[in-house]
Amino acid sequence: MQHLIGSGRFSSLLAVMTLFILPAWACADEPAYSVGLGFEFASGKYGTGIRTDSIYMPFTATVYPTERLDFSLEIPFVYQSSSAVVAGQYMGMQGQSTGMQSVVAAMNGMGASGSMTSASAGSVNNSHSGLGDIKLKAGYVLYTEEKYVPAIRPNVYVKIPTADKNKFLGTGEFDEGFAVELTKWFGSWFADGEAGYVIQGKSSVIAVKNYLNYYAGAGYQLTERLRPMVLLKGTTPTVNGAASQLEARLRVKYQFAKHTGIDGYLAKGITTASPEYGMGLAVFYEF
Repeated sequence: MQHLIGSGRFSSLLAVMTLFILPAWACADEPAYSVGLGFEFASGKYGTGIRTDSIYMPFTATVYPTERLDFSLEIPFVYQSSSAVVAGQYMGMQGQSTGMQSVVAAMNGMGASGSMTSASAGSVNNSHSGLGDIKLKAGYVLYTEEKYVPAIRPNVYVKIPTADKNKFLGTGEFDEGFAVELTKWFGSWFADGEAGYVIQGKSSVIAVKNYLNYYAGAGYQLTERLRPMVLLKGTTPTVNGAASQLEARLRVKYQFAKHTGIDGYLAKGITTASPEYGMGLAVFYEF
Protein backbone atom coordinates (compact mmCIF):
# COMPACT_ATOMS: atom_id res chain seq x y z
CA MET A 1 0.00 0.00 0.00
CA GLN A 2 2.81 2.41 0.89
CA HIS A 3 4.43 1.84 -2.51
CA LEU A 4 1.10 2.57 -4.23
CA ILE A 5 0.80 5.80 -2.25
CA GLY A 6 4.37 6.73 -3.13
CA SER A 7 3.78 6.01 -6.80
CA GLY A 8 0.61 8.11 -6.75
CA ARG A 9 2.46 11.04 -5.17
CA PHE A 10 5.22 10.64 -7.77
CA SER A 11 2.73 10.66 -10.67
CA SER A 12 0.89 13.68 -9.26
CA LEU A 13 4.11 15.64 -8.87
CA LEU A 14 5.21 14.82 -12.41
CA ALA A 15 1.85 16.04 -13.70
CA VAL A 16 2.24 19.33 -11.84
CA MET A 17 5.79 19.70 -13.15
CA THR A 18 4.59 19.09 -16.72
CA LEU A 19 1.88 21.76 -16.47
CA PHE A 20 4.38 24.19 -14.96
CA ILE A 21 7.08 23.79 -17.60
CA LEU A 22 5.16 23.08 -20.81
CA PRO A 23 4.79 26.74 -21.88
CA ALA A 24 8.53 27.36 -21.51
CA TRP A 25 9.41 24.14 -23.33
CA ALA A 26 7.28 25.16 -26.29
CA CYS A 27 9.27 28.40 -26.62
CA ALA A 28 12.65 26.66 -26.64
CA ASP A 29 14.81 27.03 -29.76
CA GLU A 30 17.75 24.73 -29.17
CA PRO A 31 18.29 22.72 -25.98
CA ALA A 32 21.63 22.80 -24.17
CA TYR A 33 23.03 20.06 -21.97
CA SER A 34 25.55 19.35 -19.26
CA VAL A 35 26.92 16.21 -17.65
CA GLY A 36 28.83 15.97 -14.41
CA LEU A 37 30.59 13.53 -12.12
CA GLY A 38 31.06 14.25 -8.44
CA PHE A 39 32.93 12.77 -5.49
CA GLU A 40 31.90 13.64 -1.92
CA PHE A 41 33.31 12.33 1.33
CA ALA A 42 31.89 12.83 4.83
CA SER A 43 32.85 11.46 8.23
CA GLY A 44 31.11 11.68 11.57
CA LYS A 45 29.39 9.89 14.43
CA TYR A 46 26.03 11.68 14.02
CA GLY A 47 25.27 11.13 17.70
CA THR A 48 25.40 7.32 17.39
CA GLY A 49 28.80 6.71 19.03
CA ILE A 50 29.97 4.91 15.87
CA ARG A 51 32.03 6.72 13.24
CA THR A 52 30.71 6.36 9.72
CA ASP A 53 32.76 7.31 6.66
CA SER A 54 30.62 7.88 3.59
CA ILE A 55 31.28 8.35 -0.11
CA TYR A 56 28.69 9.75 -2.50
CA MET A 57 29.51 9.70 -6.24
CA PRO A 58 26.72 11.14 -8.40
CA PHE A 59 26.53 11.21 -12.18
CA THR A 60 24.34 14.14 -13.19
CA ALA A 61 22.78 14.91 -16.57
CA THR A 62 20.98 18.23 -17.11
CA VAL A 63 19.02 19.64 -20.02
CA TYR A 64 18.26 23.36 -20.47
CA PRO A 65 15.32 23.81 -22.87
CA THR A 66 15.54 27.58 -22.29
CA GLU A 67 17.84 29.93 -20.40
CA ARG A 68 15.39 29.88 -17.49
CA LEU A 69 14.36 26.24 -17.39
CA ASP A 70 16.34 23.12 -16.49
CA PHE A 71 15.73 19.44 -15.76
CA SER A 72 18.29 17.18 -14.13
CA LEU A 73 18.73 13.47 -13.46
CA GLU A 74 21.12 12.29 -10.75
CA ILE A 75 22.31 8.68 -10.47
CA PRO A 76 24.59 8.15 -7.46
CA PHE A 77 26.89 5.43 -6.17
CA VAL A 78 26.95 5.27 -2.37
CA TYR A 79 29.41 3.73 0.11
CA GLN A 80 29.24 3.80 3.88
CA SER A 81 31.52 2.12 6.41
CA SER A 82 28.75 1.18 8.86
CA SER A 83 24.99 0.70 9.17
CA ALA A 84 24.67 3.11 12.10
CA VAL A 85 23.13 5.69 9.76
CA VAL A 86 21.14 5.51 6.54
CA ALA A 87 22.81 6.95 3.45
CA GLY A 88 19.39 7.66 1.97
CA GLN A 89 19.30 10.77 4.16
CA TYR A 90 21.69 12.40 1.72
CA MET A 91 20.13 15.10 -0.41
CA GLY A 92 23.07 14.76 -2.75
CA MET A 93 24.01 17.38 -5.32
CA GLN A 94 21.95 20.54 -4.94
CA GLY A 95 21.55 22.52 -8.14
CA GLN A 96 22.03 26.26 -8.16
CA SER A 97 21.02 27.27 -11.64
CA THR A 98 20.57 30.39 -13.67
CA GLY A 99 20.71 29.23 -17.28
CA MET A 100 24.10 27.65 -17.88
CA GLN A 101 25.58 28.98 -14.62
CA SER A 102 24.62 25.80 -12.84
CA VAL A 103 26.08 23.41 -10.37
CA VAL A 104 26.80 23.26 -6.73
CA ALA A 105 28.40 20.21 -5.22
CA ALA A 106 26.39 20.17 -2.04
CA MET A 107 25.45 17.40 0.27
CA ASN A 108 23.16 17.80 3.26
CA GLY A 109 24.78 15.07 5.31
CA MET A 110 23.17 12.20 7.13
CA GLY A 111 20.05 12.80 9.11
CA ALA A 112 20.10 9.76 11.37
CA SER A 113 21.75 11.51 14.29
CA GLY A 114 20.85 10.10 17.66
CA SER A 115 18.79 7.29 16.19
CA MET A 116 20.17 3.83 15.50
CA THR A 117 18.78 1.97 12.54
CA SER A 118 17.43 -1.58 12.67
CA ALA A 119 20.89 -3.00 11.94
CA SER A 120 21.84 -5.63 14.52
CA ALA A 121 24.69 -4.97 16.92
CA GLY A 122 26.78 -7.64 15.21
CA SER A 123 26.40 -6.17 11.73
CA VAL A 124 26.37 -2.44 12.44
CA ASN A 125 30.08 -2.12 11.59
CA ASN A 126 29.71 -3.86 8.23
CA SER A 127 30.35 -1.63 5.22
CA HIS A 128 27.91 -1.44 2.31
CA SER A 129 27.93 0.06 -1.16
CA GLY A 130 25.78 0.19 -4.26
CA LEU A 131 23.37 2.27 -6.28
CA GLY A 132 21.86 5.18 -4.35
CA ASP A 133 18.47 6.81 -4.77
CA ILE A 134 17.93 8.37 -8.20
CA LYS A 135 16.70 11.98 -8.16
CA LEU A 136 14.74 14.00 -10.72
CA LYS A 137 14.70 17.78 -10.45
CA ALA A 138 13.17 20.72 -12.34
CA GLY A 139 13.89 24.41 -11.82
CA TYR A 140 12.65 27.60 -13.42
CA VAL A 141 13.88 31.19 -13.07
CA LEU A 142 10.56 32.82 -12.35
CA TYR A 143 11.93 36.34 -12.04
CA THR A 144 15.25 37.65 -13.38
CA GLU A 145 17.41 39.91 -11.25
CA GLU A 146 16.84 43.67 -11.26
CA LYS A 147 18.55 46.55 -9.45
CA TYR A 148 16.73 46.09 -6.16
CA VAL A 149 15.19 42.66 -6.68
CA PRO A 150 16.99 39.27 -6.60
CA ALA A 151 16.53 36.51 -9.15
CA ILE A 152 13.83 34.10 -7.95
CA ARG A 153 14.09 30.44 -8.88
CA PRO A 154 11.61 27.82 -7.57
CA ASN A 155 12.42 24.14 -8.07
CA VAL A 156 10.87 20.76 -7.34
CA TYR A 157 12.42 17.32 -7.01
CA VAL A 158 11.51 13.66 -6.60
CA LYS A 159 13.68 10.96 -5.02
CA ILE A 160 13.10 7.50 -6.50
CA PRO A 161 13.90 4.68 -4.01
CA THR A 162 16.44 2.71 -6.07
CA ALA A 163 18.90 2.24 -3.17
CA ASP A 164 18.90 -1.09 -1.30
CA LYS A 165 17.19 -0.43 2.05
CA ASN A 166 18.38 -3.82 3.34
CA LYS A 167 21.94 -2.47 3.07
CA PHE A 168 20.84 0.81 4.72
CA LEU A 169 21.73 2.71 1.53
CA GLY A 170 18.27 4.29 1.39
CA THR A 171 14.90 4.50 3.10
CA GLY A 172 13.11 2.47 0.43
CA GLU A 173 10.47 5.17 -0.11
CA PHE A 174 9.69 8.07 -2.44
CA ASP A 175 10.49 11.60 -1.26
CA GLU A 176 9.32 14.87 -2.81
CA GLY A 177 10.50 18.40 -2.19
CA PHE A 178 10.26 21.99 -3.33
CA ALA A 179 12.37 25.07 -2.69
CA VAL A 180 12.87 28.69 -3.69
CA GLU A 181 16.32 30.12 -4.42
CA LEU A 182 17.21 33.84 -4.35
CA THR A 183 20.36 35.26 -5.98
CA LYS A 184 21.56 38.86 -6.06
CA TRP A 185 24.76 40.46 -7.41
CA PHE A 186 26.34 43.62 -6.00
CA GLY A 187 29.09 44.37 -8.50
CA SER A 188 31.58 41.52 -8.13
CA TRP A 189 29.97 40.39 -4.86
CA PHE A 190 26.94 38.13 -4.73
CA ALA A 191 24.55 36.65 -2.18
CA ASP A 192 22.72 33.39 -2.62
CA GLY A 193 20.24 31.46 -0.51
CA GLU A 194 17.58 28.79 -0.69
CA ALA A 195 14.80 27.51 1.57
CA GLY A 196 12.74 24.40 0.92
CA TYR A 197 10.58 21.65 2.36
CA VAL A 198 10.99 17.87 1.93
CA ILE A 199 8.19 15.32 2.29
CA GLN A 200 9.72 11.95 3.20
CA GLY A 201 7.91 8.68 2.57
CA LYS A 202 7.21 6.64 5.70
CA SER A 203 10.03 4.11 6.00
CA SER A 204 10.37 0.74 7.71
CA VAL A 205 14.15 1.32 7.99
CA ILE A 206 14.30 4.55 9.95
CA ALA A 207 11.80 6.91 11.62
CA VAL A 208 12.00 9.76 9.11
CA LYS A 209 9.98 12.98 9.24
CA ASN A 210 9.31 15.89 6.93
CA TYR A 211 11.77 18.76 7.28
CA LEU A 212 12.87 22.20 6.16
CA ASN A 213 16.23 22.65 4.45
CA TYR A 214 18.16 25.81 3.68
CA TYR A 215 21.48 27.39 2.83
CA ALA A 216 22.71 30.97 2.73
CA GLY A 217 26.03 32.32 1.57
CA ALA A 218 28.02 35.06 -0.08
CA GLY A 219 30.91 35.13 -2.50
CA TYR A 220 33.11 37.17 -4.78
CA GLN A 221 33.92 36.91 -8.48
CA LEU A 222 37.68 36.97 -7.96
CA THR A 223 38.55 36.57 -11.64
CA GLU A 224 36.54 35.89 -14.78
CA ARG A 225 36.87 32.14 -14.06
CA LEU A 226 37.25 31.89 -10.27
CA ARG A 227 34.40 32.32 -7.77
CA PRO A 228 34.91 31.49 -4.06
CA MET A 229 32.12 31.68 -1.48
CA VAL A 230 31.28 30.79 2.11
CA LEU A 231 27.92 29.44 3.24
CA LEU A 232 25.92 27.88 6.04
CA LYS A 233 23.81 24.85 5.21
CA GLY A 234 21.31 23.04 7.39
CA THR A 235 17.99 21.33 7.99
CA THR A 236 15.47 20.90 10.74
CA PRO A 237 15.48 17.33 12.21
CA THR A 238 15.05 14.74 9.44
CA VAL A 239 14.52 11.83 11.86
CA ASN A 240 12.35 11.55 14.98
CA GLY A 241 14.45 12.25 18.06
CA ALA A 242 17.33 13.71 16.04
CA ALA A 243 18.92 17.14 16.18
CA SER A 244 18.95 19.76 13.45
CA GLN A 245 21.78 19.76 10.92
CA LEU A 246 24.10 22.72 10.41
CA GLU A 247 27.49 22.99 8.78
CA ALA A 248 29.79 25.67 7.37
CA ARG A 249 31.31 25.37 3.92
CA LEU A 250 34.04 27.00 1.91
CA ARG A 251 33.21 26.52 -1.75
CA VAL A 252 35.12 27.38 -4.92
CA LYS A 253 33.92 27.25 -8.50
CA TYR A 254 36.47 27.42 -11.31
CA GLN A 255 35.70 27.51 -15.04
CA PHE A 256 38.97 26.22 -16.47
CA ALA A 257 37.70 25.91 -20.07
CA LYS A 258 34.82 27.32 -22.11
CA HIS A 259 32.60 24.29 -21.55
CA THR A 260 34.25 22.67 -18.52
CA GLY A 261 34.24 23.67 -14.87
CA ILE A 262 34.92 22.27 -11.42
CA ASP A 263 33.06 22.92 -8.17
CA GLY A 264 34.59 21.96 -4.84
CA TYR A 265 34.01 22.48 -1.13
CA LEU A 266 35.35 21.82 2.35
CA ALA A 267 32.82 21.40 5.16
CA LYS A 268 32.86 21.51 8.96
CA GLY A 269 29.90 20.28 10.96
CA ILE A 270 28.45 22.50 13.69
CA THR A 271 25.75 20.22 15.17
CA THR A 272 25.95 16.53 16.13
CA ALA A 273 23.56 15.57 13.32
CA SER A 274 26.03 16.88 10.72
CA PRO A 275 29.25 15.26 9.50
CA GLU A 276 32.24 16.30 11.58
CA TYR A 277 33.96 17.17 8.33
CA GLY A 278 33.49 16.64 4.63
CA MET A 279 34.73 17.53 1.19
CA GLY A 280 33.48 17.33 -2.36
CA LEU A 281 34.61 17.87 -5.94
CA ALA A 282 32.56 17.78 -9.13
CA VAL A 283 33.53 18.20 -12.78
CA PHE A 284 30.94 19.37 -15.30
CA TYR A 285 30.96 19.60 -19.07
CA GLU A 286 28.40 21.75 -20.91
CA PHE A 287 27.51 21.34 -24.58
